[in-house]
Amino acid sequence: MRDLETSDKKKKSVFKIMVYSFFLLFLIGMICIFGINAYVVASTKKQILSEEKWQGIKNFDCILILGAGIWGDKPSPMLQDRLDRGIELYQKGIAPKILVSGDHGRADYDEVNIMKNYIVQAGVPSEDIFMDHAGFSTYDSIYRSKHIFEVNRMIIVTQKYHLYRALYIANQLGIKAYGVPTVSKKYSGQTYRDLREIFARDKDFVKSILKPSSKYLGDVIPVSGDGNITNDEAFSEIG
Repeated sequence: MRDLETSDKKKKSVFKIMVYSFFLLFLIGMICIFGINAYVVASTKKQILSEEKWQGIKNFDCILILGAGIWGDKPSPMLQDRLDRGIELYQKGIAPKILVSGDHGRADYDEVNIMKNYIVQAGVPSEDIFMDHAGFSTYDSIYRSKHIFEVNRMIIVTQKYHLYRALYIANQLGIKAYGVPTVSKKYSGQTYRDLREIFARDKDFVKSILKPSSKYLGDVIPVSGDGNITNDEAFSEIG
């Protein structure tokens, strides 16, 4: 009988240790996840410029506009807002070139040509617009801007919640970058995007330490040159 009682006590003790260990690991994990997220935001928020601050700044290599999905042959509402802001910055003379970076991984899904056509329709010369056809992630877009397009100083355009991560990656890769957010709007599904962004910041925090090469590289295309070199058959300039 005593042996059974001793055995039960040992089982209960082991179970308690397992529960406490799991809780401790969970707590440490949450601290890491939200701690890294807070650090990424805090370390880059001063690089996000209000309209008053970006008016008149110059001497940037380009304006980087990050992809955000397309609806058929048109930019999604989020992407359109990014494009409109990028066009505005270009017209204000903030930078002489625009670099659009997005997903063109297959023939039936082409963010960058739709982005470039939209910008050309707004009156920006085709030669001032470069297309990064392999911007499959924020990290890829920033990495390729440096190693393929030789960008050293840039303005990044995207929604504010996304800017913190993009700027953090740029900082870690040695790019002088500032962010200009799109006009503040409410988008469907934003709560989900905000939650997903926390984990994305953690992921890119680690990637920025390891600094892996982008999966797709290629020949160097200096952003100081002619953007038409990045055109492909899908691009049809609208005169």
